[in-house]
Amino acid sequence: MATKNTANKPSARERLLAAADELFYEEGVHTVGIDRVIEQAGVAKASLYNTFGSKEALIHAYLEGRHAKTAARITSYIARYDTPRERLLGVFEAQGELFAEPGFRGCAFVSASAEAHSGDQIEQASDAYRAWIRQLFTELAEQAGAADPASLARQLHLIYDGGGLSARMDHDPAAARISRAAAATLLDAAIETEH
Repeated sequence: MATKNTANKPSARERLLAAADELFYEEGVHTVGIDRVIEQAGVAKASLYNTFGSKEALIHAYLEGRHAKTAARITSYIARYDTPRERLLGVFEAQGELFAEPGFRGCAFVSASAEAHSGDQIEQASDAYRAWIRQLFTELAEQAGAADPASLARQLHLIYDGGGLSARMDHDPAAARISRAAAATLLDAAIETEH
């Protein structure tokens, strides 16, 4: 009969993902060896290979988890607002919350994909995340009344990326306020062009 503690113990998969999330984000997916992840997770090596099959698949799952957390944070944040303009600018505010967190190390997707190979699982996860952000900007720009939502979305995406890079490289959480202001200027200009 399982005790209460055993029944609530995270699965090997959950422990591997938690260890990967911490180590990969802090030190990088290519720097951290699989043995460190296994040791931190407290599982046997066979558990990793039975669950994920390879380190690349574990990295892919780690990035999918990061994508899900980011999407949930942004979606929750922008739901606070009533107007399309506020929702679009809220994306940058949600990003700013991330910048202010202790341990912020930049974009997990940028870091992971820096050494990815064309078409591998790391690139696929990074591409999926970037496509989601771009689609979100496109939808919000369209709702706000931009004449060319796809073009505005591309511009906003560049500002979003630049804000993340600046926050990480310059150790400056205020980059989000600057990104938001630039996005507001672009958005307002795009809407005025329409009217």
